[in-house]
Amino acid sequence: MHTHHASRHTSHQAHHADTAGTLPDVLIVGGGIIGLVTAWRSAQRGLRTAVVDPEPGGGAAQVAAGMLAAVTELHYGEQVLLGLNLESARRYPGFAAELAEASGQELGYRACGTLAVALDLDDRANLRELHALQVRSGLESEWLTGRECRRLEPMLAPGVRGGLRVDGDHQVDPRRLAKALVIACERAGVAFHRDWAERLTVERGRATGVVLADGTALAAGQVVLAAGSLSGRLAGVPDAVLPPVRPVKGQVLRLTVPRVYAPFLSRTVRAVVRGSHLYLVPRENGELVIGATSEELGWDTTVTAGGVYELLRDAHELVPGITELPLTETRAGLRPASPDNAPLLGPSALPGLLLATGHYRNGVLLTPVTGDVMAELLTTGELPAEARAFTPRRFSPVRQEQPA
Repeated sequence: MHTHHASRHTSHQAHHADTAGTLPDVLIVGGGIIGLVTAWRSAQRGLRTAVVDPEPGGGAAQVAAGMLAAVTELHYGEQVLLGLNLESARRYPGFAAELAEASGQELGYRACGTLAVALDLDDRANLRELHALQVRSGLESEWLTGRECRRLEPMLAPGVRGGLRVDGDHQVDPRRLAKALVIACERAGVAFHRDWAERLTVERGRATGVVLADGTALAAGQVVLAAGSLSGRLAGVPDAVLPPVRPVKGQVLRLTVPRVYAPFLSRTVRAVVRGSHLYLVPRENGELVIGATSEELGWDTTVTAGGVYELLRDAHELVPGITELPLTETRAGLRPASPDNAPLLGPSALPGLLLATGHYRNGVLLTPVTGDVMAELLTTGELPAEARAFTPRRFSPVRQEQPA
């Protein structure tokens, strides 16, 4: 594999160099949590790293609920992804402690567990099947009766028919996570270019940098495309290399639990109501996050009356006391979905261009493992074993007959 030093000695790039008079080793397009963790981990390994984003930390993490739900998010046909999710969950406690230390920020990391409940007999049958799948997959999950569910969470509706208790599914506050990553990056010497990347520059069949919206050309040894749902829209990326990532809209509500009601819920509660996945995530700071709709509406991020109504209606069915709480915020964000719901991690078919995108519902959960994988790839040229199933080349029209 080519080394990433190849483009650094070409003299015509000297006038692009940053203030230190040296080209960055790595230029990351996208300053959401995935781009930021890649930048932080790369800078820690001694790579000169730069991030291009008009508002670092301001992406989908601002809307996300932050469930670290490797077990309760298990979907049929996603067993390969389960392995990566579990690996990232395993790294979370150490990652959270290290990031809190490096940034001086609280992350709202809580090991409070998750309770997935069924409201009717159909849901109960589906939850029973999920439990069987979890057990077959070697996961820790305990079946509870409706009465046992209500003993754990007294605010639950009397009609709850059963549930799954998963103590291993934790939570983090994605807004705090994003803020901490920005600070950790700054402290590690990452350079921020607060502008849009207009297009990728490709010279002699290799990605060499980007041009910003203001016309500034930035060159680098390697470029990482980590722009979430926007990753498929960067101009200059050859068609065959553009990641097949599309936006899936999610509307999310934030309520506040007044002290007099506390504790309202002691852990994350999830259910499928009328075929829609619903979750309620109680934060330590008294916030209660309710989500999420799933809508294929392109780039629309409007908060709609219908979306808010459905979330409140379904949440009320699950936890009737919800309607007493102040509604403090409504937001919509875009999840970066890939054709198989799993991320694209690793080299693209274009030399010099790497991808870290398409994390869909698992961006917050996959933050630790993505940072480790991308930093390893950027420093050694090797994609670690845990990420090989997620190479972007699995979507290439022409399968290269060579290892990723």
